[in-house]
Amino acid sequence: MTIISFLTPYHRVQKALQWWSYRQSAKLLWEAEKIRDGLLQETFTMRRNLDLLLLDNLNLPNDKIIDSLKRVENFHYSLVKLSDRLFPESLQDSFPLAIESLVESWLVSHPHIDFQLDMPIYWRNEPSERGLIILSFLEELLTLTLSEVTIPTSIHLSLKSHNSLGKLTVKINYYQTSTIFFNSRLIELDYLSHSCQLLTSGKCIYHIRNLTVSWCFSW
Repeated sequence: MTIISFLTPYHRVQKALQWWSYRQSAKLLWEAEKIRDGLLQETFTMRRNLDLLLLDNLNLPNDKIIDSLKRVENFHYSLVKLSDRLFPESLQDSFPLAIESLVESWLVSHPHIDFQLDMPIYWRNEPSERGLIILSFLEELLTLTLSEVTIPTSIHLSLKSHNSLGKLTVKINYYQTSTIFFNSRLIELDYLSHSCQLLTSGKCIYHIRNLTVSWCFSW
């Protein structure tokens, strides 16, 4: 009986970590494909334009020069966005600012969602490595709960500090019953909760009541 009771939670932990590893691998694959299909193709075009400049002895019309400059500018912007996705620059300065930057990217892609933030002006010295893990968990939570929502939805994010503990609370209010998760989403939320606790030594709880999903993480 003791062995069986031990294997059950062990199996749950194993499944949670396998799920987290798969999600991170899928994210890296997505980034790699974006680089291959976007930045690398753009690099080839820029190189070709530079070759043409040399062949034409720099006697090109202004529109071609302007086009080349725009490509260089877009390429630079894409590299900045890529570096922020891999490791947000704001994490080294302010953990609340890093959360706000993440929310801004969601506002662009999901304008129908009403985000309400309660972020402190000052925050403790959060190690950037731990901050990155927590930020990754927050992004996964938003992906699981909001990525397929197409109707207006409100979400409230709160970051507080109490008795030397950080506390991140997320409350999502849906306006239609049809947007509540299927069983597969509930299992993934459970995996996310377990992974969050294991990789940060923190505490993570969530519950779903009526049309509201509440998530609380402390570390």
